[in-house]
Amino acid sequence: MKYSKNYVVCLQFLGFRFSGWQKQKNAKTLHEMVDKSLSYALGNDEFKTLGVGRTDAKVSANSYYFQLFMNTELIEDSFLSVFNENLSPDFRALSMKQVDASFNILNAAKQKEYHYYFSFGDKNHPYAAPFLTNIMDDLDIETMQKGANLFKGEHFFDKYCTKPSAKTILKRTIDSCEIVENTILKANFFPKKSYVLKVKGKGFLRYQIRLIMATLFELGKGNLTLEFIEDSLKEDNDKKYLRNIAPASGLQLYNVELDI
Repeated sequence: MKYSKNYVVCLQFLGFRFSGWQKQKNAKTLHEMVDKSLSYALGNDEFKTLGVGRTDAKVSANSYYFQLFMNTELIEDSFLSVFNENLSPDFRALSMKQVDASFNILNAAKQKEYHYYFSFGDKNHPYAAPFLTNIMDDLDIETMQKGANLFKGEHFFDKYCTKPSAKTILKRTIDSCEIVENTILKANFFPKKSYVLKVKGKGFLRYQIRLIMATLFELGKGNLTLEFIEDSLKEDNDKKYLRNIAPASGLQLYNVELDI
């Protein structure tokens, strides 16, 4: 079916209770919940939605976009009010913008910024579990910061991707990669000090950020070296992906710069 109206909607979500964005059988997904909420908000109007990308189970987003196709003219304030009323507390719609009929959210120029929040030492309060990964070993943060910087630039990420297809481009560029003290995400049940891995780039491979984070955890524990990371990013690496994957709940799609 062809639709005459084309909108881009920005929303936030807490992904801890969901099996990622993409619709799946026998699983509660973010896309399914968005479509159900839209069906109530829009009444009998037919529509179609398309997300800016997939997210893993339990991953949250501070800024996520989806494209809404329909035949009805929408007014932003009215739409957002009704949509938010019908969304569960895990979601909040922030904005809506009408775009050209030629716009495609998957092909549009974009840059994504991911954050991975973590702490180490004493076990965290259970309330922190949806937001913050806790490593109970001591971590050498200074060495981890040096390791994070090694991922910046153009590298071969064969070891930082699971189950790539024959068409997957594994030579990718990361625009920035750093570990800093967390001053963004705060709660009175968080530990006194926590950290965040910030990674920016135009596109990421399956589990790439979580594989990078897991490698940096092993570096911080003293189980890996900076030289290991350098070698793992070279063209002549052994092409075997790393087995340790950091938990999903610490990962957040922090921002998407979308060219609309």
